[in-house]
Amino acid sequence: MLKYSKALGLIVFVFLFAMCNQKSKNEAEKETILKGSIDVAVDETVKQIVDDEVAVFEGTYYDAKIIVKAKSEAEVINDLLNQKTKVAVTTRNLTKEELTRFDKSKINPRVTPFAHDAIAFISNKNNNDTLIALKTVIDFLQGKSDSKIKGLVFDNPNSSTVRYMKDLAKVKELSKAGIFSFKKNNEVIKFVSENDGMIGVIGVNWLYQPTPDMTETIKKINILSVQGLKGGGFYSPTQNDLGEEKYPLARDLFIINCQGYSGLGMGFASFVAGDIGQRIVLKSGLLPYKTPGRKLKIRNDIIKDKE
Repeated sequence: MLKYSKALGLIVFVFLFAMCNQKSKNEAEKETILKGSIDVAVDETVKQIVDDEVAVFEGTYYDAKIIVKAKSEAEVINDLLNQKTKVAVTTRNLTKEELTRFDKSKINPRVTPFAHDAIAFISNKNNNDTLIALKTVIDFLQGKSDSKIKGLVFDNPNSSTVRYMKDLAKVKELSKAGIFSFKKNNEVIKFVSENDGMIGVIGVNWLYQPTPDMTETIKKINILSVQGLKGGGFYSPTQNDLGEEKYPLARDLFIINCQGYSGLGMGFASFVAGDIGQRIVLKSGLLPYKTPGRKLKIRNDIIKDKE
């Protein structure tokens, strides 16, 4: 009877061990670098380019599903730090303090830069002056009364554009006088298109890739050329001026992967940083982090067109 009990116990142990191994195997097979489903928290100011990348990625790898969740920068970073999301797209790299928090949790984020982006100043089409000095904007943010600006319009109090401009102006809080904020970049564009003298501060991606409902509204605004704090010429957030590092409000885009294993986040980051992903960036109007290669076909004979 004792031997029978031991034999039965051994069989049960082997069965449970096999089941556990099978379960682990099945879970591991649910997600690979090209298969599975993940949520990606995305800075709302660059949602358009991420949507393009996701569409092509999913169209290439049919077993992959990426759910884009557009949020303010503060929400994206908080989700990463609190492990509510494992993969995010941001307009800045992680700070030392943030890296320390990840280190305490024994998480080693993989950061992949993939594009050069920019913050753009926009004005109503009725404003004939399409030039603006960055110092003028900084003076307004610092509350200097002699500023020539009527008002600044931001997308969201917790957005990356607000954080960027506050850092640039070296102010902790924005003055309530003459400062307006909404929730979305499209709302900023619409408000500026309907109000003379206001200057909108948005991610340039929304201007190069407007949503269908904003096509006509975009025609009612000007993208301003900006003079840097050191003076000199006025430059626009174009691929050329970004490439030559002339535009003073440039920033980089990053994919931050905290999965800790070879999952779909790694596959997506590799795709975006690769040749196809960089061509998508180029077509969007932003500047690729790595210039895609061009293949030239050299012919020894000249083929004449048929008459």
